[in-house]
Amino acid sequence: MAKETILVVEDEEDILEVIRFNLLREGFKVESALTGEDAVLKAKKNIPDLILLDLLLPRMDGLEVCKTLKMNPSTSHIPIIMLTAKSEDADIVAGLELGADDYITKPFSPRVVIARVKAVLRRHIKKEQDNQSTLRIHDLIINPAKHEVLVNGNSINLSATEFSILNALARKPGWVFTRGQIISAVKGEFHPVTDRSIDVHIVNLRKKLGKAGKYLETIRGVGYRFKE
Repeated sequence: MAKETILVVEDEEDILEVIRFNLLREGFKVESALTGEDAVLKAKKNIPDLILLDLLLPRMDGLEVCKTLKMNPSTSHIPIIMLTAKSEDADIVAGLELGADDYITKPFSPRVVIARVKAVLRRHIKKEQDNQSTLRIHDLIINPAKHEVLVNGNSINLSATEFSILNALARKPGWVFTRGQIISAVKGEFHPVTDRSIDVHIVNLRKKLGKAGKYLETIRGVGYRFKE
């Protein structure tokens, strides 16, 4: 089986070569970029399975790269591991809040890089699998593989966006989602989705789900949640 492709974004060529060598030795395919602008272009052109992203890049820094990729529907799903200096705690927090999955501080051991890459890839694969598993909660059955929703055994006809919203909320019952977080969960081929359209989709979902619509709760001033 072909190994995953890792995009390494690092402007220090000696560090880049060390990372590249060790990833190739583990059987990964490796793409590289020396600048943030080049990283964004390469990530969009050939979607990698994971990105190792240095934060201290010239002109377009790593945080801006992370933000740009996470806001793009075609690249938002790519897991990102940040490469940082130990003094960059604030940047680490900012990167994690932007959607980065993990970080590695410099100087680092190549073995640590490989271990972190494998761990993040495993988590990402499991997350994708979990999101596709059949979910049974209350009197609802949600089957992503069949794009099917059943309420008390009766099939409910939902649009692609309605289905994605319901699936995202139902997989984290009790969690409050802002409209922005819901947009992030369903964007992709369904983009663009606006704050206002989320409200409309929730209204439509409640109507279509009938009595089960009560599980979609409005949290005033915040967003929505699926009732525990």
